[in-house]
Amino acid sequence: MKLNKKLQRFSLLSAGLFLLTGLFQIQAQELKFVMCGGEVRAADQKVIDAFKASHPGVKVDMQAVPWGTCQDKSMTLAAAGDPVSLAYMGSRTLKRLGKNNLIVPVTIPEKDQGKYQPGILKTVSSMGKFWGFPHAFSTKALFINCGLIEKAGMQCVGPHTWEGMYQMAKTVKDKLGIAGVGLVAKDFDNTMHQFLNYLYSNGGQVIDPDTNKVTLNSPQTVETLEFYGKLASVAQEGPTAFERSQVKDLFNDEKVAMYIDGPWGGGQHKKTLKTIAVPIPAGPSGNNGTLLITDSIAVFKGTGHEDVAMELARALSSGNAQYELDSSWGLTPIMKYETFIDNPYYVNSSYWKVFVDSIGSGGPEPMFLEYKSVESLMNNMIQGIVMGEGGSAADLVATAAAELEEFK
Repeated sequence: MKLNKKLQRFSLLSAGLFLLTGLFQIQAQELKFVMCGGEVRAADQKVIDAFKASHPGVKVDMQAVPWGTCQDKSMTLAAAGDPVSLAYMGSRTLKRLGKNNLIVPVTIPEKDQGKYQPGILKTVSSMGKFWGFPHAFSTKALFINCGLIEKAGMQCVGPHTWEGMYQMAKTVKDKLGIAGVGLVAKDFDNTMHQFLNYLYSNGGQVIDPDTNKVTLNSPQTVETLEFYGKLASVAQEGPTAFERSQVKDLFNDEKVAMYIDGPWGGGQHKKTLKTIAVPIPAGPSGNNGTLLITDSIAVFKGTGHEDVAMELARALSSGNAQYELDSSWGLTPIMKYETFIDNPYYVNSSYWKVFVDSIGSGGPEPMFLEYKSVESLMNNMIQGIVMGEGGSAADLVATAAAELEEFK
């Protein structure tokens, strides 16, 4: 009997130790979090600190990595079987990661889906699933230097159409001898992005996110490419040497009269400049549109703590936490905050109205399996029209569309 009691006590003690060990293993976890962009924003750090405080034993190893290497690093580690726990990265990477079974699909309840601005969830959707939580969002507008426009003898009013934009730019160049518009055509991801702002303002599309059909080869795209080439005649010399930040510098130096940028642009212009931000002019087949571009938080497979990583990702992208990030960073609101937050930063603002009103007519960054290859193909098409190489706009579009099939 004494032996049986000792055995029972030993069994209970062993069971208790086993449970405590298991609990310790659950609690003592280290999440590796890669943050693209080279810095951790204060709003995000606040959420991470609160998460650690409410999850004793959970550590979060933050690695802020510059955009140039960040996405490749996260994808390479995952493919090698050594994934990070979660990463903040461009939504354009999600389709490839999901297709290769490297990330976990996320669940966004229907009641929460309705909080997002129109088109946002399309930027993280593929194969009928959501592959990340949208966490940063931007739309674009046309910035105009009113001092130069008025000096050229015109009223500083935003052009409503492409033709109006071209005539305004041509007048500046003819009368002042400087570029009427800043044009981007460098080997850089922003070249494709700039082109898409015009394409979505002309009713065009690159790929149908619902059917996965390449739709680039259309009259709308041909019109857009022809217009991009036409703008080169009134732009700064050698657009293939410029990306957006370099064009912004030309704008600040009053060497170009207008250019396209995001809402942060207003705060990066010289205070001495008299500027306005207006909707991107509509093409002959469309309305004022914009590229809807997002960055997202993705949760990687194979770490053994996907559930904890998912909880942190959800906390970072929740309504109030997301609002803190958007408002402090100066981003286009990713959600309809006016439905659950009093007097959000963009309401009753004529400046923000330009960036918010175009959301409904905007289009998402196209999702392909090899986004770098897609950027290269699109940039080749754009550079072809700017430099007058590779045939007509119709030829360039047809070639790009055919080559995109490999990467959808």
